[in-house]
Amino acid sequence: MAEAIELYREGLRFRARSQWELAWRRFVRHKPAMFSLVLLLMICGAALFAPHIAPYGLNEQDLARGSQAPTLRGLHLFGTDRLGRDYLSRVLYGTRTTVWVALVVALLSTAIGTTLGAVAGYYRGWIDSLLMRLVDFVLCLPFLAVLLIAAAFLGRGSPFRVAVILALLLWTTIARIVRGQYLSLREQEFVEAARAAGASDARIMFRHMLPNSLGPIIVNATLTVALAILLEATLSFLGFGIQPPTPALGKLIDDGKGAMLTQWWLVVMPGVVIVVICLCVNFIGDGLRDALDPRQARR
Repeated sequence: MAEAIELYREGLRFRARSQWELAWRRFVRHKPAMFSLVLLLMICGAALFAPHIAPYGLNEQDLARGSQAPTLRGLHLFGTDRLGRDYLSRVLYGTRTTVWVALVVALLSTAIGTTLGAVAGYYRGWIDSLLMRLVDFVLCLPFLAVLLIAAAFLGRGSPFRVAVILALLLWTTIARIVRGQYLSLREQEFVEAARAAGASDARIMFRHMLPNSLGPIIVNATLTVALAILLEATLSFLGFGIQPPTPALGKLIDDGKGAMLTQWWLVVMPGVVIVVICLCVNFIGDGLRDALDPRQARR
């Protein structure tokens, strides 16, 4: 009996590897997703190595060149602000902060939602009802009002605290997705085989069932990155998010909005970077969805 179960598990592992290989091939053939992935990696790489790539320091001033429009002279490709600080350098540093916050939000919200959704879908009954009512409660909250209040009193000025607040409000979608996946998987043969082998509930949920639910989880986590970037930029723009001296793209737009009519680059340049990153993330999410679920691509 034990040997039969082990052979069955080995067959499942081989099948999973084959499925991931096919998914990768489908993703590579998705040209918009591949182009977006390369572009996003370039942007994130430039932001990560901003101290080595940026032509000037974050707060390096040159009052003689203040409020200069984008130009090749002096490598001020994104222009300068009224204090003569190079805006390309500030956008690179701001991108690093914004992307870091978005990744933390995606990881935390995915971890919370996956755990709660897995528990609800596996155990069902009163546990499922309790956790789903918690999801309904969070969804019923006035999102923007709660977000602004929480950010104002708990997260203002700290990138990590802002990321935690966003994650605590964005886990509900992935929880519902994982719950649905587990409700359909808990009756599958490989779960019964794991139970027959004496595996614990935690091992069955996270060792056997979780790998079979990774497709929707990965796609949702990818799209959460784009949503987190927009929400972080909104909070910073409204003055409730990340505060100086820490740079952030939303805060750069907020700082430049007063001179938008005469110094358009102070708003346009960080805004364009936000739009490009979000578009790249959404195209990558579409590519992952089509690769991990070919039925979506044929619709």
